[in-house]
Amino acid sequence: MAPTATIRTLVLVEGESDAAAVRALANLIGLDLARHHIWLQAANGVTNYTRALSTFALAYPHAGFCGLYDVADEQYVRRALSSLAAPITDHTSVESFGFFACVADLEDELIRALGAESVQRVIEEQGELASLRRFQAMPQYRRTPVQQQLRRFLGTRATRKIRSAKRLVEVLTVDQLPSPLAGLAARLREAASLAPTKDGA
Repeated sequence: MAPTATIRTLVLVEGESDAAAVRALANLIGLDLARHHIWLQAANGVTNYTRALSTFALAYPHAGFCGLYDVADEQYVRRALSSLAAPITDHTSVESFGFFACVADLEDELIRALGAESVQRVIEEQGELASLRRFQAMPQYRRTPVQQQLRRFLGTRATRKIRSAKRLVEVLTVDQLPSPLAGLAARLREAASLAPTKDGA
């Protein structure tokens, strides 16, 4: 969805796999992003959050924003929020601004939420189980816990990461949503309830 004068909310994420997951999340909770004037943007790296958020806020000063990030990258989110003259201190919760943290990354959150067996079934469904088994047999990964094996495997190809992120969210139930996605889902519902829809409903 391209930005328009009617955008009410920005959802900022790091990459395309995160964006694919958020689209699937919106479908899971029955929310049409375009209808509710919500624009999803992949920043192509968390270091680009400041530029992306500043540019958006300049173009749409009355719009809201929210997003996802990894705990290790919180400094970049704080910097981005500070660029908007937001009252950010070391003790300010960035979650209060609508940014929700993944402990390692979103794939890790999804793997822990679903469990290794369910993730492997998704990989099998995508025709990549044999590739996973070869990956797991590599000397550097043989003794690695299966959750870490799965996370590394999903991240070895950009296309796999994007496709898998979408599918892993699709097989979740709302009750299974990991904390950052549950927080973002609540924020999206709130944004949708405040924004007029494109058809005026």
